[in-house]
Amino acid sequence: MISFRRQNYPVFEAARIGFQPLYAIGDVHGCYDLLRALLTEIARDSTERQANVTPLLILLGDYVDRGPASKSVLDALIWLSRSAAIEVRLLEGNHEAMLLGFIEDPIKHGRWLSLGGTATLQSYGVHVLDEEHSDGVLTQLRDELLDKMPASHYQLLRSLELMVEVNGFAFVHAGVLPGVALKDQTRDDMLWIRDEFLNHPKPSKSVIVHGHTWKSDQAVVLPHRVGIDTGAYETGVLTAILMHNGIVETIQAVKHVA
Repeated sequence: MISFRRQNYPVFEAARIGFQPLYAIGDVHGCYDLLRALLTEIARDSTERQANVTPLLILLGDYVDRGPASKSVLDALIWLSRSAAIEVRLLEGNHEAMLLGFIEDPIKHGRWLSLGGTATLQSYGVHVLDEEHSDGVLTQLRDELLDKMPASHYQLLRSLELMVEVNGFAFVHAGVLPGVALKDQTRDDMLWIRDEFLNHPKPSKSVIVHGHTWKSDQAVVLPHRVGIDTGAYETGVLTAILMHNGIVETIQAVKHVA
């Protein structure tokens, strides 16, 4: 069973929060059931909130790996990107970068399997033996993945964005390098940065909304950054943040294990 919980955060000036309902979803990591439930709740919320305005939905990356249903998650993202009912922006996460690296050079990027990639391969029906992987086995696994992966999935992975800026907020997967203008940020920093960004009291003039790092099933909402990765594959909690008409709140899909 999946339920929802919400929490309001009166942190930001109302003037910064626009009239178009804006939702952002943190790291999904193959948790299709949670994503599906959260998308349904977002659709209901946006219709109830402002039915005549198309909402903006930003997903912050790390759609694949660790959880059991990466293929289904990418199917859902393709469906979303084709829908006229919602404006969707899809960001790249470090796990999408690793998956692309494995596709392009499986021998060089074979470590991806131990970082959650095995679950992604299995979601496509690629059987992975629990053993050391030789260069030949890695190449074979890549080839089997390409045989089973729809071309639309590969095209989606290649088209992901690195940053979206809206109303003084910057949405990015991992964070930004403090003291560097947003336009000058590197792909590596936006996909991988942790402590240098997380520990800085004001890394950017914009408020940074990010995923990538989690410590619990609660979002981190601070005046200078908002972290909405809540470790869905371990905690059973997938988090979205809503920004609309002066309101900032989290919407969480929570899986209850019988």
